[in-house]
Amino acid sequence: MRSASALWPGGPLFRDTEQAPLCTDSVLLGDFVRPAGRKRGIDLGCGAGILSLLLLLRAPALHVTGLELQPEAAALAAENLGRSFPEARYRVLTGDIREHRRLFAAGSFDLAVSNPPYFPLGSGALPPDPARAAARGETDCSLPELCAAAAYLLGSGGRFCLVYRPERLSELFCALSAAGLEPKRLRLVCPRPESAPSLVLAEARRGGRPGLAIEPPLVLTDAEGNESAEVKRIYHREEDPKDENDR
Repeated sequence: MRSASALWPGGPLFRDTEQAPLCTDSVLLGDFVRPAGRKRGIDLGCGAGILSLLLLLRAPALHVTGLELQPEAAALAAENLGRSFPEARYRVLTGDIREHRRLFAAGSFDLAVSNPPYFPLGSGALPPDPARAAARGETDCSLPELCAAAAYLLGSGGRFCLVYRPERLSELFCALSAAGLEPKRLRLVCPRPESAPSLVLAEARRGGRPGLAIEPPLVLTDAEGNESAEVKRIYHREEDPKDENDR
């Protein structure tokens, strides 16, 4: 069993597993979300809870509900959140996103986030492990089902933020619009300055007016492969100016 370790020096402890790993996608999404002013958030398919944890750290007034289909991952998420926060600030439920109407009242949240499976059924081989297969492919919840759930759970003006693959951006926008979620912000994630994007970070608003803001791309490394200043900020790896002066 993996032991818990600090996410960054002095940061919160976090434990992941092979079935519910800590992934860059969720960390980048956690930075993209604007949780200020939000009171009630839901993490759809929360896995081990990294996205919920990052949002709770950034927004002291926010309460987050994690919804996870896999019982083992849900238990791990509760363990990870419980190390850093009182129970009054979070809860983790084991349940199916597709059963959202049974689990929650309409408009229960003003923020929804998700790092969903990227690959539709039939698009390629999936891992033999059911939990890992569900994390990679739409075996348990399709993109339209996810967007419909987010739309039902959000009140008017509520925000839905997710990370996705750029080759499915057209499908994403269609699914959001069909559910009544208007795309409002988009940021492309590029491995290097000259690279095509490998991820998209998107925010949609329940009942929002048309109008999409495209933000400057998030570039992960420079031409030599060194981490960009923004990635160092996101991962709390900035050099201490005192350390620099002591050299």
